[in-house]
Amino acid sequence: MRVVVSSLLGFSLICSTAWAVEPAPAPTPAVAPAAQATTATPSAQLPKPQTLAANKPGTVPAANLDANGLPVEAKPLTAEQIAKNKAVQDAKVKALVKDQATRLQQLEKANLDALSQNQELQLKNDSLGVQVQVLQSERSAQMFLYGAATIAVGVLLGFLIASYVYTKRRRQW
Repeated sequence: MRVVVSSLLGFSLICSTAWAVEPAPAPTPAVAPAAQATTATPSAQLPKPQTLAANKPGTVPAANLDANGLPVEAKPLTAEQIAKNKAVQDAKVKALVKDQATRLQQLEKANLDALSQNQELQLKNDSLGVQVQVLQSERSAQMFLYGAATIAVGVLLGFLIASYVYTKRRRQW
């Protein structure tokens, strides 16, 4: 049982590494087709998947290939094309500058509005703070008056009760 498991594990590792190898790159166009046929390797005989070639960073896009599949060299631009490209780029830059200028004006206006609203809210906050202090002082004054009235009522009741008790004792003698 051990031999079977270890051999299966080794076989799966060997197979997985064999499939992980990328196929060899295509030979350059300078090599003759007859030389290609004589030096063909088994990996070159396998069909290449198109997704791997398209995802490689070094591949040439399909738009720059000629009928044979070879890359076409870029033609030098004429003076007119360079001037047109520069004019288009200048127009784009001017449009971006104009857009940024309008955004800047909008931001400045929004900033000024926010600053004025902030000042109004600060003034409101200050006035409300003063009102809170006034109400607190009025409340403390009111509590002081309630305390004074309570003491006065207590003193009067004390005198009345004391006089009543004093007169009651006098009658008993």
